[in-house]
Amino acid sequence: MEQLNQTMVTFFFIKGISDVPELQVPIFLLVLLIYLLTLGGNMTILLLVCLDHHLHTPMYFFLVNLSIVDMCSSTVTLHTMLLIGITGNRTISYLRCIAQIHFIGWFINEELLFLTVMSYDRYVAICNPLRYKMIMNQRICALLASVCWVLGVLEITPYVVLVTELNFCGPNEVDHYFCDASPLLKLACGNIKMKEIVDFIVSMFVLISSMLVIFISYFCITLTVLKMPSSKGRYKAFSTCTSHLAVVCVYYGSMSFTYIRVRTASTVSTNKLVSVLYSVITPMVNPIIYSLRNKDVRLALQKALRKPKVFKLGV
Repeated sequence: MEQLNQTMVTFFFIKGISDVPELQVPIFLLVLLIYLLTLGGNMTILLLVCLDHHLHTPMYFFLVNLSIVDMCSSTVTLHTMLLIGITGNRTISYLRCIAQIHFIGWFINEELLFLTVMSYDRYVAICNPLRYKMIMNQRICALLASVCWVLGVLEITPYVVLVTELNFCGPNEVDHYFCDASPLLKLACGNIKMKEIVDFIVSMFVLISSMLVIFISYFCITLTVLKMPSSKGRYKAFSTCTSHLAVVCVYYGSMSFTYIRVRTASTVSTNKLVSVLYSVITPMVNPIIYSLRNKDVRLALQKALRKPKVFKLGV
């Protein structure tokens, strides 16, 4: 009876990074620049891999999937801020908010899963080079990618279902720049303890399991590389892993800080800052890291820029 008398919330207000009027235009321009750089960088990686047959290898196949995830993740998180900057409208419907939580969680899981699969690919390439093409064949790569995409959805769905069971009857301002689960839980009526526990368990499972695979892979890689007789061979082997390791350190560092704990215990400012790192900065810098530290990608880009345009006339 008490629930029936409550006015249920059907939409929310997104506070954004800042509510200072003078900062809205600079923030919008900065967000737009970051979004365009993210799309441009990841689209470049995708096109280079598709056009250059030298990049038709398992590592770049997974890199293409990672670029798709980065573009989708950036679009889901930044489109709200861009719409606010264009229209000035900070409202978001309940259904859109739940959908945003679902897709953000999905793409976070995908990033973790593909980084994990890429570490396994490096393990096979360095520790079993003679069997690499046999182990990481097209069928296995397609299967691993499919499992990542499906598993990412399955991992986030139970938590999103629990969030949809919450009632919102009081304040409806989400103190974030997108509809994130943590600030949304603070607006819920009633006991949210079970939702926090489920969030904690799911986050722990995804992070710990993927980090364990990456740690074991690089532990084996390190042992194999140290056994190599020449320093040139050791450098070449490690150089194929540096880009991946850099992305792993940045992404897993920020994700561990955000999701291993009970998320509602954090301060709003800290939550926003860490969210910017994994949802905005990482998708933008991933193509830069892989292109600057990767000789094959740099050569493919140089070849694409130098390639003359040939136009054929006639049939």
